[in-house]
Amino acid sequence: MTARISKPAKNVMQSGKANGKAWQLDYEPEQPRAVEPLMGWTSSGDMKQQLNIRFDTCEDAVAYCERKGIPYQVIEPKEPARRQAAYADNFAFRRGEPWTH
Repeated sequence: MTARISKPAKNVMQSGKANGKAWQLDYEPEQPRAVEPLMGWTSSGDMKQQLNIRFDTCEDAVAYCERKGIPYQVIEPKEPARRQAAYADNFAFRRGEPWTH
């Protein structure tokens, strides 16, 4: 019953970062998912897969795991690579391909 502590990725449908500040605790699956023969749905008997807990900081999540005796793994978030772009670069002479519609 290992727990993963990570920051969830931002919603791809939104451009803001409002929900990206919280840290989330998820449990590793203990049982593999199996296909139900009658309906073809995937299911598992592991109920902890449905549980996720949100914390304000990583330290709060780590303290919770240590207080409850849960082994945990912290996954640090990756910062997205930012590329500097200016509108004037569309019309630069060094541009490799011509700018057209």
